[in-house]
Amino acid sequence: MDIKSLKSGAEALGFRCTLDEPMREHTSFLIGGPADLFIEVADVNKMPQLLALLKECDVPFTVVGRGTNLLVSDEGIGGAVVFMADESLNFDGETVTAAAGVKLTKMCVEAKVLSLSGFEFACGIPGTVGGAVYMNAGAYGGEIKDVIVSCTSLTQDGKVVTRTADELALGYRTSIFKTNGEIILSAAFKLIKGNKETIRSTMEDLLQKRKAKQPVEFPSAGSTFKRPEGYFAAALIEQCGLKGYSVGDAEVSVKHSGFVINKGNATAADVLQLIEDIKKTVFEQTGVNLEMEVIFKGR
Repeated sequence: MDIKSLKSGAEALGFRCTLDEPMREHTSFLIGGPADLFIEVADVNKMPQLLALLKECDVPFTVVGRGTNLLVSDEGIGGAVVFMADESLNFDGETVTAAAGVKLTKMCVEAKVLSLSGFEFACGIPGTVGGAVYMNAGAYGGEIKDVIVSCTSLTQDGKVVTRTADELALGYRTSIFKTNGEIILSAAFKLIKGNKETIRSTMEDLLQKRKAKQPVEFPSAGSTFKRPEGYFAAALIEQCGLKGYSVGDAEVSVKHSGFVINKGNATAADVLQLIEDIKKTVFEQTGVNLEMEVIFKGR
C-alpha cells in the first residue's frame, strides 16, 4: 500500500487530498477516526483515472457521500476515502440528471422552482443522490425507484456503464450496487409538471412531520435498523422498554425509538454496543432479529 504515491498522483490529476482526515467531520453522527487519505472527487468524469491510480498504488478505498447513513470506527479507516463531491445537476424538461454528490435537498429545491413534482418525498432526507440510489432511499410513501430512469456507474475494471431502472434491482433499502462493487457516478430521474404551490406545500408538510417526529436536533444516521417484515423497529424497541436507553453518549432517542443519537461525545464503540444491546433484547423478548440499516466502516 503506497499512500504517498497515491497522494502525489491524485494531486497531479487535480484531486484535493488530505492525510489523516478526521471522519467525524464527514458523518452526520459526528463520529469517526481519521482516514489515512481523504480524496475529494469534484468531477465524476475523472473517477476512471482515480480508480486506475488506486489500483496501481494498491490502496484499498471506501467511497462516501455526505456520511448520513454511516458509522465510522473510532480507529478510522485504512487506505483512502473517496468523497463524491461533484454536485452537477442538469434539468432537461421533466428529466433531471444528477451527479452522485448532489444533495437531495438541493435537487428538491431546484425541482420545486421548476414546478416539477415527484421528488417531494425526498425533501427531508439527508445525504446525496449516490447514497440514495445505493440504498433506494425512501420516505412517506415514496422511493427512489419510483422516479429513477437510469444510473451510470464505474465497474471495478474501470468501465463506465449505464443501466435502466429495471436493471438496478431496487428493493427495500437495497440495490444492485450493494453486491457488485461498482461506484455510482450519476443518475437520471423522471419527474412530472405540477403546481409549484402544491409542491411547496407538500414539502413543507413533510418537513414539519419529520421535525415533529424525529430527533433532528441531535446527530444521528437516521433510522438505525431496517423495518423487519411485519413489524416496525421503533415499536419493537419501545415495547422492550429501551426508549432512552444509553451507552455512554449514544442513546435510543426518547422522541423516536428507531433512532440512535449522539448526545454529544458518543464514540463508535458506544453506538455499536448500544446496537448490540438493542438487537439482543429485542430478539430475547420478541423473537425478531433487527438488521442494521446504518453502514459501519473502518478498522
